[in-house]
Amino acid sequence: MRVLVTGGAGYIGSVIVAQLVAAGHQVAVYDNLSKGHRDSVPPAAQLVVGDVGDHALLDSAFGDFQPDAVMHFAAWIEAGESMRDPAKFFRNNTANALTLLEAVLAHKVRSFVFSSTAALYGDPESTPIRESDRLLPTNAYGESKLLVEQMLAWFHRIHGLSCASLRYFNAAGATETLGERHDPESHLIPIILQVANGERSHICIFGDDYPTPDGTCVRDYVHVSDLASAHLLALEALRARQEPSRLIYNLGNGQGFSVQEVIECARRITGHDIPAIVEPRRAGDPAILVASSEKIRAELGWKPQYAELEDIIRTAWEYLQRRQPQSSHLGA
Repeated sequence: MRVLVTGGAGYIGSVIVAQLVAAGHQVAVYDNLSKGHRDSVPPAAQLVVGDVGDHALLDSAFGDFQPDAVMHFAAWIEAGESMRDPAKFFRNNTANALTLLEAVLAHKVRSFVFSSTAALYGDPESTPIRESDRLLPTNAYGESKLLVEQMLAWFHRIHGLSCASLRYFNAAGATETLGERHDPESHLIPIILQVANGERSHICIFGDDYPTPDGTCVRDYVHVSDLASAHLLALEALRARQEPSRLIYNLGNGQGFSVQEVIECARRITGHDIPAIVEPRRAGDPAILVASSEKIRAELGWKPQYAELEDIIRTAWEYLQRRQPQSSHLGA
């Protein structure tokens, strides 16, 4: 297939691009490189540098590449920031997604795979979360993604667009050559590992008074390679179906780990103390988010290869060590 991947130079997108290329697909990456990296795009993939909101450039890219399918990852993802500047998230995540979908329709692209989020569920009524549970985001980031899913539902109903929404929360880990390289870094596991690597003095725990066993937030962590394989399975499922389809799947390991548990696991793997300081809660953070992935396992045969938190953190630590030798200038 000819697959256009927005945000394909970013953390998750680049791993998916690598798997698409390995599977024999032709790939074009569309990325403004504000968060992504040019060197994360393999030589076999075409790179178009631009914003998803640029209608003219999108039209040109679609016309030149003529994709059979689009995978959409280009979005702001920081829930805390979304509660300080919601307009930024609705402009990029929602309005720009509409511009992209207009190009999809105009160029008669058959399949659309959307990188969604478990943040759609907000504070869940039960755990683990199932796809049929209520959607009630507690932050603007989750709301900006929910609006895209609602647009997809209407585009499927009215225009016959085949689409898949994959809802996950904490992508983590690394491959041999690709991992998290955010600047500044804001994700828990890489920040913890930066402390162990001497790049930070400590890790901040945002709230230790949540209704969880140790008072810190509980999240489900999924290895980025396992996320990528799920996206490829969803793409193949859309292609294999004769009638337009709308698929919705959670992606998770089915078990949650608290912030404190993640820190303790990283201490064991790295052999460093990793000092932690408790800060006030962040607005919009649910206490527990753990997703059931039984549906995609049963329907598409998805099976994560990295089921243990230790394995996920170890791949991220090894990636960091390969990219930057360990230092001790902060005494970590």
